[in-house]
Amino acid sequence: MRTTRLCGFAIALSLLVSTTAILSATTVHAAGQSRPNVVLIMTDNHGPWSLGCYGNEDVRTPHIDRLAEEGALFTRAFANNAVCSPTRATVLTGLMPCQHGVHRYLGGGAAQVGPDAYNMLEEFETIPSLLVDAGYTAGLTGKWHLGGNMEPQEGFTYWITKPHGSSAGFYNQQVIENGEIRREPQYLTELWTDHAVRFIEQNREQPFFLFLAYNGPYGLGGAMREPIRNRHRDYYADHDLPSFPRTEPQPWNHNYGEWIGDLQIARKYAAEVSGIDDGVGRVMETLRKLGLDENTLVIFTADQGLSGGHAGYWGMGDHTRPLTAFDWTMTIPLIIRQPGRIPAGQRIDNLVSNYDLFPTLLSYLGMEDKLPASRSYPGRDFSPLLLGEELDWENVHFYEFENVRAIRTDRWKYIERIHQTPNELYDLADDPNEHHNLYGDREYAATVQKLRQRLHAFFDKHADPKWDLWHGGGSKTDLMTEQFFGLKNPYRPSRYAPDQPVTPARVP
Repeated sequence: MRTTRLCGFAIALSLLVSTTAILSATTVHAAGQSRPNVVLIMTDNHGPWSLGCYGNEDVRTPHIDRLAEEGALFTRAFANNAVCSPTRATVLTGLMPCQHGVHRYLGGGAAQVGPDAYNMLEEFETIPSLLVDAGYTAGLTGKWHLGGNMEPQEGFTYWITKPHGSSAGFYNQQVIENGEIRREPQYLTELWTDHAVRFIEQNREQPFFLFLAYNGPYGLGGAMREPIRNRHRDYYADHDLPSFPRTEPQPWNHNYGEWIGDLQIARKYAAEVSGIDDGVGRVMETLRKLGLDENTLVIFTADQGLSGGHAGYWGMGDHTRPLTAFDWTMTIPLIIRQPGRIPAGQRIDNLVSNYDLFPTLLSYLGMEDKLPASRSYPGRDFSPLLLGEELDWENVHFYEFENVRAIRTDRWKYIERIHQTPNELYDLADDPNEHHNLYGDREYAATVQKLRQRLHAFFDKHADPKWDLWHGGGSKTDLMTEQFFGLKNPYRPSRYAPDQPVTPARVP
């Protein structure tokens, strides 16, 4: 009798536990489904000036323009760094380079593939890792450029990427799929889109996060000398593209100055922008076809900007000497859309930063409690703006690129360098091209002092001593300004021993 009662109790207990588990799983699933899918589309070296919705009349971007018409377009969105790996790390972690340690783009091999490869973000909470913990399935298709490229990172279960960050071209390039490197003959922009569509189709019944990271339009190196082969070739073949300024290269233009006014280069860049637009159109059509359109938050942005002749430059902030923090390398597109929740047709003029995306997304998804209290996040939540609400917001942005730090407000830009000169001050109202440095002018001494105090207070508050280059910290990457810091390159022997005295370079 005792044995029978125990067995009966055990069976009842087992049924209770099973039922509770099923109800719990159902509740979690339902909670997960109540949150929208998230599609983050990121382009590479892409200035907003190249898009129709930002005023360009030369470059065809009907699908991105429609995205803007149906959602919110930010007219003043800025990147916190000049190059790929640091900006991508910042978007995914919400941290500055002096917090995540990724100060420059990763070179070929090294941390990306090979025996020393590792994920630069492994100790941080990231957008994909937090969403996966909340029940999402995550997929990456396109450029990663954050280390450990051979295998899925940060909770991704769908993973197709490139072995390296730079782009020699868009055809017959190497890709990583299923843990192997192979040569891919297909147009990479279409390949990434094909896999984005496949991922959405495979995960239509569950909440998903898609990181669609195009390696175009790029705008640099041999990729721009590669002939146009996508469907936009004939359209741009005879186009003069006046939206690419014909300016005189500025003295600080280290390279690519000769590309200003080069129609072959401009047409190639425009064609790659239009190729991305085709991909955006296919992704949006897939969401509509599967009935996922209203339950999917779509974010379209870029890692950092690119000048196509603007202000006398071509390229990014690492194509000047000294390195710089001009607006043409900071300015990025930012469009956010979810029908039924984000009012259509908004043009938001608040000055926002790419490091604001992390807290904004978590708040929008009702996951603000997932922000670890142990970290000092520099970003601010602008999700009320997406919903058409008023928000007390100061227009200020901070920037960091190795030995350069900057603060930008509505009117002023103050740029400071360590181990190098000059410091810079620009009145952006009168000098939007940042050609007339007011630093050193007594009339503006108080303005410099105020901006300098704010700049240092920001980094004093947020920097992690381990990665704070300006105060003896290190770097997970090699540095373009390695000689100023005396740091040993983490991937190859340094030309500068750690104890070697450094003579700072001087720039008149």
